[in-house]
Amino acid sequence: MQQHGFPLSIFAVKVMDVNETLDLQQKVARLQALLEVSRRIHATIQLDEVLRVALEIVVLELEMEGAYFTSFPFSEGRIPPHSLLNPNGSELGGGSFRFALRDKAGELLTELVVIPRESMPLTLEESDFLEQLALQIAIAIENARSHERIIHLQRVEQDLASARAIQRSLLPSSVQAVAGYKTAFRSISSYEVGGDYLDLLRAPSGEQIMIVADVAGKGLTSAMIASSFRAAFRAMIMAGLPLVEVAQQLNALSYAEGPEARSRYVTAVLFRLDPEANSLEVVNAGHNPALLWTTPARGPALLGASGTPIGVQPSAQYASEKYELEKGARLLAYTDGLTEVFRGDEEFGLDRLIDTFRAGPLDAEAALDHVWTTLEAFTTEPEQRDDMTALVLLRNG
Repeated sequence: MQQHGFPLSIFAVKVMDVNETLDLQQKVARLQALLEVSRRIHATIQLDEVLRVALEIVVLELEMEGAYFTSFPFSEGRIPPHSLLNPNGSELGGGSFRFALRDKAGELLTELVVIPRESMPLTLEESDFLEQLALQIAIAIENARSHERIIHLQRVEQDLASARAIQRSLLPSSVQAVAGYKTAFRSISSYEVGGDYLDLLRAPSGEQIMIVADVAGKGLTSAMIASSFRAAFRAMIMAGLPLVEVAQQLNALSYAEGPEARSRYVTAVLFRLDPEANSLEVVNAGHNPALLWTTPARGPALLGASGTPIGVQPSAQYASEKYELEKGARLLAYTDGLTEVFRGDEEFGLDRLIDTFRAGPLDAEAALDHVWTTLEAFTTEPEQRDDMTALVLLRNG
């Protein structure tokens, strides 16, 4: 049997070729459409914009009745559900289809809910297209989240850099010369900012006031406490208050700040040097014992605490001690970051610090270099664990 001069089998092959060509063209068109919507979705790294574009593609271009995203578990309420209705459509019907959007780890990001016109079921092509679209949206959401995290981290880094610069500016810019004495200090934070505080200033009486303090904890909160502590301390010194009264008033102020401030208590050792009388007054408020050689041949005296750390008890009492400094006398005040350096489970400790300082050069700055070099040679830790601050005072001769 023939049709128009061709065998039937040849006609059937021709029809099949045409159908396969049309099917291939449809697949190419769908692929091109998917590539285009993928380009549009990935054209932005703003999360709200990604969601808006995705909904416009579903509702306006696929001609759905409406679509929306369910809540975002990772957004902590910042991003409400996004939805879009077809401007030419009516009220949303009851039928809907859900497409899960998951991150690389398989965790659910959200769901794309699609509502077809007149609650009609999705065709196979529409369902396949929406599944591929959901995959692209999920990738775009992850990219947007990563971008937001990067922006947030950059802001934090900028804030920390500014805080570090401010904190460094609060350290004495230079050491005022005191006749017959040499002074040096060093302070290195383990993080961008730290809770160690060191200060040198001249009292109205002409005496040299020095302090080494350590706020409990590390990081930005401790640094803020240290800055507040500095302001109060300096105001009291310039008012001419005795060291014991300074410690007691600082304690009362800190305790009155409330439970959070009390958890960030401050250990501090305060000094008043009278260079004319060659005397040193010391008040230790719960701090590490300072090391004092009143003469090269004797020592060291451990200047231990006379009271609790500042801010722990509402009415703490402190006492001062006075020492006569002979020629060659040496003082080392420090925070616990110097003694709590480890080599495995072995701590550097106070005894090693005493031996290191005793064997160091008779120059304030060189003595600090010797201490730091010894600590670096001792430790096997890859990074500094705690803030490290030290003050050295030497009487010439």
